[in-house]
Amino acid sequence: MYAKTDRMEDARKAFEFVFERNLISYNALIDGHARNSDSDEAFELYSQIDGSGVGFDAFTFASLLSGAASIGAVGKGEQIHAQLLKSGFESNLCVSNALISMYTRCGNIEAAFQVFKGMEDRNVISWTSIIAGFAKHGFAERALELFKQMLDFRVKPNEVTYIAVLSACSHAGLIDEGWRYFHLMYKEHRIHPRMDHYACMVDLLGRSGFLEKAIQFIESMPFMANALVWRTLLGACRIHGNAEIGKHAAEMILEQDPNDPAAYILLSNLYASRGQWENVAKIRKGMKERNLVKEAGCSWIEAENKVHKFYVGDTKHPQARDIYEELDRLLLEIKEMGYSPEHGFCTS
Repeated sequence: MYAKTDRMEDARKAFEFVFERNLISYNALIDGHARNSDSDEAFELYSQIDGSGVGFDAFTFASLLSGAASIGAVGKGEQIHAQLLKSGFESNLCVSNALISMYTRCGNIEAAFQVFKGMEDRNVISWTSIIAGFAKHGFAERALELFKQMLDFRVKPNEVTYIAVLSACSHAGLIDEGWRYFHLMYKEHRIHPRMDHYACMVDLLGRSGFLEKAIQFIESMPFMANALVWRTLLGACRIHGNAEIGKHAAEMILEQDPNDPAAYILLSNLYASRGQWENVAKIRKGMKERNLVKEAGCSWIEAENKVHKFYVGDTKHPQARDIYEELDRLLLEIKEMGYSPEHGFCTS
């Protein structure tokens, strides 16, 4: 119960009071830690199971792979993959799907594709995961080719599949294909477009510079566009430097959520890129008055099979000095290679 509601401290206390621990109790805690991006704790519990004689099941491995994927810990994921090969669980459909997801989220799309090719049985999740993986990593043509194969195998796509397909079109600037698939959703598969699908189309139009068409598309939606759609348009306006439409998009976001820091920051960056520093100052003043602070960016990196967590401007890591010295060295090196940083977005 506690793990399902992400109350991991309470879940751990309850677990410690369990006299006879079984696979169900271990799995519940492992899954909770994995969903909260705490893979170290999840893998520690996995080690306890390994030495307890309780055994594993497909859910154990799927949860561990999900935890590794959430923080990009491909090394940990590969360890689980090796264990799967020994235990025979790799052929389990749920586990194979988790493997595909882990490898795509960790950046190893070819490893994901090898898992996909080796599957005897595939369901819509299998196809959607690999299509989304290729789309995310910039291989739009392969993603769309796989989608066609999926249809040839008579596997019916779902809403998430079409998000992956439309994203592939967006990243590759395939406007005509994007429109075709958008209309195909309902015509062929009776899938009503949701907010995420409309956001993908706005992204497709916006990335390609058709900002006016994006506005018209939003106005034609059968329901009111949410902040995600307007934020997508605002991001495109920043790319193409359109302050007028960007201001309108930001106003629509703030009308729905006056305390959305992302809208202020995106609009501020847009003004900064155009040298409109007076507007930048107004936005920053407004954020200060509302006490709005953007949540610090966070990332993970795996080194020597250990996961390190970093925040923007972080100095708490024991090797912080060495890390920043190396960053300075790398920045100098890439500048010598011709890199010129974009100072237009530096508004602090």
